[in-house]
Amino acid sequence: MTSRHGSDAPLPLAPVRRPDASMTLLTEVYRRPLDAGYAEAAAKRAQGSAHPRTVRSVSTLVVIAVVLGLGTTAATIALRQPASSAQRARDILEGQIEERTTNAEELQSQLDDLTAQVNNLQNQVLGADDLALQDGATAMAVQSGVVPVAGRGLRIELSDAPTDDPDTQDPWLRVEDSDLQSVVNGLWAAGAEAIAINGQRLTAMTAIRAAGDAVLVDLVPLSSPYKVDAIGNPVTMQTTLARTDAGQRMSALRTNYGIGVEISSQSKLQLPGTGPVTLHDATVLGSSDADQPTPSATADVTGAGRAPDEPGMASSARLSGREGT
Repeated sequence: MTSRHGSDAPLPLAPVRRPDASMTLLTEVYRRPLDAGYAEAAAKRAQGSAHPRTVRSVSTLVVIAVVLGLGTTAATIALRQPASSAQRARDILEGQIEERTTNAEELQSQLDDLTAQVNNLQNQVLGADDLALQDGATAMAVQSGVVPVAGRGLRIELSDAPTDDPDTQDPWLRVEDSDLQSVVNGLWAAGAEAIAINGQRLTAMTAIRAAGDAVLVDLVPLSSPYKVDAIGNPVTMQTTLARTDAGQRMSALRTNYGIGVEISSQSKLQLPGTGPVTLHDATVLGSSDADQPTPSATADVTGAGRAPDEPGMASSARLSGREGT
């Protein structure tokens, strides 16, 4: 081979390059799969020169593990248990609730016994001679709500509008005391003989009021759904109620605000009695003889402890408030 300068001397040959020269890393991994340290430890283990764990080191690890476990358990229990002062206050309140509940049950039992005695004495005084007087007393007891009654009737169930977050529910989407007042007044006007809301019998002295989001019937808090049971002719009451302001109000609550309104006829309703009531005197408005007292149980037939509303007064005020007018 001739050089670049015209000399005939042969040129030196280039060193031969191995085919796997660029694969040094992979070749080393293949030839030496274990690191030098691992290889040395494996060799010592094969020769039996490796130092096994002593009993002392194993015991130390076990003790450390037990201590850490106990510490974690104690911390978890401490976090889950309420503070001692809060627990004591809760125990005191629970004790007071149980004590008051027991006292209330004892008083109710005494009231039931006294009511039975009064009824027996009343029957003895009236006797069997004056049946007309007995019938009148029975009718007055039913009208005043003193005794429990049963019969066919109408049930109206009102429930709050559904919402994803009850804590932030629009108050206009809740059933309010004025809604129940309107329905009750409409049922009395439609011929109801006895009415109860969620088992609370209504009388002439019953008050339906609101306390925050709760509805109170004679100071008893009730919650949705509200079942208004009325004893009477269900067909007549439903037909008459649909023509009143109460019927229009229920229709507006269902259509405009999504409040649940369900009306159904019931073959038999059982309404509790209120027991003895405190008697008061009242006079009939416009009466020429204002000195003649009349029982308060017959002076007010609205069942809400007040005179009947003027036509459309309660419902129009309520709906105008909802509509923001």
